[in-house]
Amino acid sequence: MQNENIEIVVIEDEEDILELIEYHLGKEGYSVTGFLSTENVEQFLEEENPSLMIVDRNLPGMEGSEFVSYLRKIGYDIPVIFLTAKDRESDLEEGFEVGGDDYMCKPFNLKELTLRVKALLRRSGILMRQERIKYKALTIDVVKKDLTVNEQAVSLTNLEFNLLHTFMKHIDKPLTRDFLRDEVWGSDGKGVNDNAVNVAINRLKNKIDPQNEQNYFHPVWGVGYKFN
Repeated sequence: MQNENIEIVVIEDEEDILELIEYHLGKEGYSVTGFLSTENVEQFLEEENPSLMIVDRNLPGMEGSEFVSYLRKIGYDIPVIFLTAKDRESDLEEGFEVGGDDYMCKPFNLKELTLRVKALLRRSGILMRQERIKYKALTIDVVKKDLTVNEQAVSLTNLEFNLLHTFMKHIDKPLTRDFLRDEVWGSDGKGVNDNAVNVAINRLKNKIDPQNEQNYFHPVWGVGYKFN
């Protein structure tokens, strides 16, 4: 799914609401990590690079807006949507002043939440980066499944596009043929032998770099291929 590389952190102390949010965002293809309080969230942020946070104001321990204010002070600029039962104008102002980017009052509509998530990701440029991936002479549009090479359109089959997209998501990482079969061929991959994978890569190479000027594909002995 196109959103699979977008990670969202949800901090919500009501477990049933947290599970509902995780489920609906997961259905949209996002990677979601939930917390019942702010405990351990800072450590998670040090190790991961989430694209957006959904934070309840009424949390045990440190209140949600205090936590976001603290994150802003130590340098985190992750977009934040606040969830809250506090709907007074002064509460809304406070949420924005401490670094919130959007606000939803409880009870809220889960479809509206997913739309606000998408809108905020677009405003912050994250979703656009996911929809278009550029590397060297290549630019792919993940939504339209288009490829340009040096700004010239190049036609790919669906399989070739999926193969290129997989490599461009894992630049400079050795990928095994088994991984490529799972990612590109999916359930049909069981009948695809190593030679068929090699042939598909060669066909793709001849379309995107016929003179081998960029030298994108590198065999990795005993593993598979690396794209750089």
